[in-house]
Amino acid sequence: MKLVLKTFSSSETIKLGKKIAGFLNKHDVITLNGDLGSGKTTFVKGIAKFFGINEINSPTFNIIKCYFESKIPIYHIDFYRLEKESEQNIGLEEYIEGDGIAIIEWSIFFKKKIKIPHLDVVIKNIGLNKRKFIFRTFDQYYEEKIKKIF
Repeated sequence: MKLVLKTFSSSETIKLGKKIAGFLNKHDVITLNGDLGSGKTTFVKGIAKFFGINEINSPTFNIIKCYFESKIPIYHIDFYRLEKESEQNIGLEEYIEGDGIAIIEWSIFFKKKIKIPHLDVVIKNIGLNKRKFIFRTFDQYYEEKIKKIF
């Protein structure tokens, strides 16, 4: 299933993240891809705000940031600095199969490691604060979620 939506400001991108968050549960995985500055972290801020987390920063320099202050932990993962799939064990499985929600930016760098069902989101900058979101699902579980949300 594929769904395309547009937002026209960063506040609309945050609202979209909040809307998606309302349907997320433990063990859910979202992959985010898009150019630098496309709005990946802004979208994550919306998800986090839904769960009462107000301070979200890009985990680019840490690779993984964990937020435990909500009833469902959020694992915000960013593979940008890794830039290529490697055989090193970074413990990804512990997060995507853990007790929280895993949100993975730049998942294109580690596609082979994400073997479980997930919601794939591509964000494109289409000018000023306008963004195009392409949601793709590859299994029934996330397809049903998207149908309920939209």
